[in-house]
Amino acid sequence: MSGKAVETVPETSGDAALRIVVVDDHPVFRMGMTALLDSLPGLMVVAEAEDLEAALAAARTHRPEVVIMDLHLGDRTPSGVEATREILRIRPGTAVLVVTMLDDDDSVFASMRAGARGYLLKGAAPDEIERAVRAVANGEVILGPAVASRAVAYLTGLRSAGAPPVALPELTAREREVLDLVARGPDNLTISRRLVLSPKTVRNHLSNILTKLQAATRAEAIVRARQAGLGEN
Repeated sequence: MSGKAVETVPETSGDAALRIVVVDDHPVFRMGMTALLDSLPGLMVVAEAEDLEAALAAARTHRPEVVIMDLHLGDRTPSGVEATREILRIRPGTAVLVVTMLDDDDSVFASMRAGARGYLLKGAAPDEIERAVRAVANGEVILGPAVASRAVAYLTGLRSAGAPPVALPELTAREREVLDLVARGPDNLTISRRLVLSPKTVRNHLSNILTKLQAATRAEAIVRARQAGLGEN
């Protein structure tokens, strides 16, 4: 199933409509989102994608104005944050609206750093989704109510505390934690035990770290980590 994309309309039809690609690894969610958006005036889903490869192919082929992006695209594929970054690299004018179950600070800020213009939680009302799609397409940045209130609290806290810049801000807090331990020398099994994670999860975090840092090897990532002040005793 990897790489599968479902074209929902011909490339030549509906030129006046706002063109949308829905990226999610759950077919039921994709179908529901597609049905909702296609029922709204001026909106048209031109393709669905279940992973990074299909999302990039859809972005190149259909030139969407908006991409609806989930953050969890399955164990075998990069995260939605990486998919967002890659789509904007090849289609800078596209607006990415994250719609996900993840409501933690790391996911929100990693998505926005990757270039997403909006962030909603799954379960948002249809009218909220419609407003968000039209807003990001118009160049606005929009956050769901729960996400927005926490983002404001977070940013206000940073300003009042005068917190120093975060090392390697392109990484999530968990990825920085893994990289900090990697830079100290332990192997993946030791790290997994220390963080109470499965070895597979540690490997996935390390793979994401190498991708985000554009590091070819573990050793290169360790150098970057130590330059940023991680891995120090």
